[in-house]
Amino acid sequence: MAAAPSPLESVEAAAEGARRALGGTFAAVSVWEREHGRLRVLVNAGERTGGEERFPSAESYPVHDFPEIAEFRHEHWMGGQPHAWVETAGDVDEHAGTFRHQRVAALRRRGRGCCVIAPIVLHGRAWGELYVARPAGAPVFDRTDADFATVLAAVTASGIAQTERLEEVRRLAFTDPLTGLANRRAVDARLDEAVERHLGDGVVVSLVVCDLNGLKRVNDTLGHAVGDRLLERFASLLSLCGAQLPGALAARLGGDEFCLLTVGPTADEVVRVADELCGRAGELELGEGVACGIASTGDPIGPLRSARRLFRLADAAQYRAKAARAAKPVVAGREGGREDPVVRLADRPPEPPRAERRRFRGRRG
Repeated sequence: MAAAPSPLESVEAAAEGARRALGGTFAAVSVWEREHGRLRVLVNAGERTGGEERFPSAESYPVHDFPEIAEFRHEHWMGGQPHAWVETAGDVDEHAGTFRHQRVAALRRRGRGCCVIAPIVLHGRAWGELYVARPAGAPVFDRTDADFATVLAAVTASGIAQTERLEEVRRLAFTDPLTGLANRRAVDARLDEAVERHLGDGVVVSLVVCDLNGLKRVNDTLGHAVGDRLLERFASLLSLCGAQLPGALAARLGGDEFCLLTVGPTADEVVRVADELCGRAGELELGEGVACGIASTGDPIGPLRSARRLFRLADAAQYRAKAARAAKPVVAGREGGREDPVVRLADRPPEPPRAERRRFRGRRG
């Protein structure tokens, strides 16, 4: 589980490991979604029957059909865990609860002879279940198997807890804590991947860089708490507008700078959304609108060999928008291709630091 590249594949590793350890031909892990009152299947491992997918998108069952997961009592748990139990396709106990009949019917419908179900407990409460089955005619699970399944469910819970912690660390590493948007690190990683795709198959990559006007005045006159609220409101606008562009990444680069990264939508679509963003930002209370610059491989900006160049083009466009107090986005390349003022500004070599310039002049003299 620890070596799996994603949380879902980590759960699949648990299901597959339990299947092999218990000598089953099929295993599944389901999560109890309390807010929806359902058991949702995360993964089906091993020999699947009709309708069973490896990672099902919509396989779930009402908890009222399988209420045992919600009926465990802590005082009945053994060693801190509710104990696993066995069901067989031949069970016909009329005094059993509804869930017993549901389990038996499912076994028969799928040609399986028996199963062992082990509740997965996480943070002291039922999280979901581990389910392992054998085909009809195979030896039936016994009490020893159920004991082992209880242990495997506990190991699975530990793996899920570790995965959750790692995911939280990853989330914090790539998320801006104030706005909840992606941060600069996330943008750099995504932009590198996007440029590789562009160089490989020509997909359009666009970057919108925004500078929120008036933040310093708000911070100086009304306090940083009010300034933070302005940042959060603009972040919500950026997310809302960006949602019109499939797969767009909305991010806060730092301070009052934000960006929107898209892969696939045309340059005109991105400009349209950025234009709407500028209009709505101008209506924000306390703020003074936004300076917005756009660079897209769908425009005549010259060859794009690195993510850095696209960032420099978008930043140069944003700089010109801010200097001109433009109410609309400035788009790199749309005023003359490579001779566009924005493109020329972005491609101009950076000036050396002042002290270095003095030393250079001294050597020439």
